[in-house]
Amino acid sequence: MTVSKIASGAAKGPASAPVDGYAPGEDAPPPVRHVLDRRTFRELSFLLLDLPAGLLGFVYAVVTLSVGAGLSVTVVGLPLLAGGLAGARLLGRLERGRARALLGVRIEEPSPLPGGGGLLPWVWRRLKDPVAWRTVLYAFVRLPWAVAVFAVMLTSSLVLFPLVPYLARGLANADRAMVRGLLSPSDELERRIAELESGRGVVVDSAAADLRRIERDLHDGAQARLVALAMGLGLAKEKLLEDPDAAAAMVDEAHGEVKLALKELRDLARGIHPAVLTDRGLDAALSSLASRCTAPVAVTVDLSSRPAQAIEGIAYFTVSELLQNVSKHAGASRVTVDVWRADRRLLIQVVDDGRGGARLEGGTGMAGLAERLGAVDGLFALDSPVGGPTTVTAELPWRERG
Repeated sequence: MTVSKIASGAAKGPASAPVDGYAPGEDAPPPVRHVLDRRTFRELSFLLLDLPAGLLGFVYAVVTLSVGAGLSVTVVGLPLLAGGLAGARLLGRLERGRARALLGVRIEEPSPLPGGGGLLPWVWRRLKDPVAWRTVLYAFVRLPWAVAVFAVMLTSSLVLFPLVPYLARGLANADRAMVRGLLSPSDELERRIAELESGRGVVVDSAAADLRRIERDLHDGAQARLVALAMGLGLAKEKLLEDPDAAAAMVDEAHGEVKLALKELRDLARGIHPAVLTDRGLDAALSSLASRCTAPVAVTVDLSSRPAQAIEGIAYFTVSELLQNVSKHAGASRVTVDVWRADRRLLIQVVDDGRGGARLEGGTGMAGLAERLGAVDGLFALDSPVGGPTTVTAELPWRERG
């Protein structure tokens, strides 16, 4: 079973190679060893760097807040405080990078603040930035912790050397919790922001691709036929007096071209948004799709009301793409399409008994469907073992019509 939810957070790169049984992207380090292996050495390095890093962050936070707050009654106070908070974001980025490199903490970078709008919006966005304020709090908490850690590690290295790896692991775990708690982005908000940014990009790309397809179809199809029609009618007009029979034949040919052009325009309009979907809803529109599939299709639509037009259109084109894939690749003898509503979700399931082996990878049409569904907070699940059957389940958010 392959399940895709696009834009569900920040993009993740390829997995890193394990080092001493520990992959840098993992949350849990390997068991402690009684000797100083590479993992323990990196933890010790992080702990010993706590003191200079904590001192730097504490001084920066104190100076930023005291100067900014002290001058807040003047014109320059709040901009100075906003600039200090912007610098605190940079300190937080450095600390997250240090934690990722030495402690292997899996932590994403927060989304950048939007720019533009002039000085006052810039100042206001930074004054209410929760990421920057949590970084300042981290700087205040870090200094006393760093002093205590330095004292413990220095003492233990002299009198309790065999216990150093275990002490380092315990203190490093406390640091991991502190970094996750104060320097992590707001998980739910950041996840939603990342999903919306990714979804917006998919929607823009899909709209641009659709416009290019419509332009190409018009240029290569109906437009070319209408140009030929105009030329044919012009020649017929010239021959009307000289050779009426030839002119009548040319007009008859032009009449055939008009019919073909109208058919192509109807097909193009159906590809943009079919009239039957607008007039009669998903049941009739999907039945019309089923009649054009190469395999027999049983359609069941169990909806007490119609969803929003955008959701209805996405559902229609999802089934259309899936039935086209069945016609082209599956070699199926039977297909079922079921559409129903479950709470606040619109569910679609297409099952065929074809040869199977469909995949999301490799830039296939399935991957494009998954991206389009993800752009509207939908889900796409594909189960297609080699030899079949293939089951595709799609979920869309239910939005009321009108």
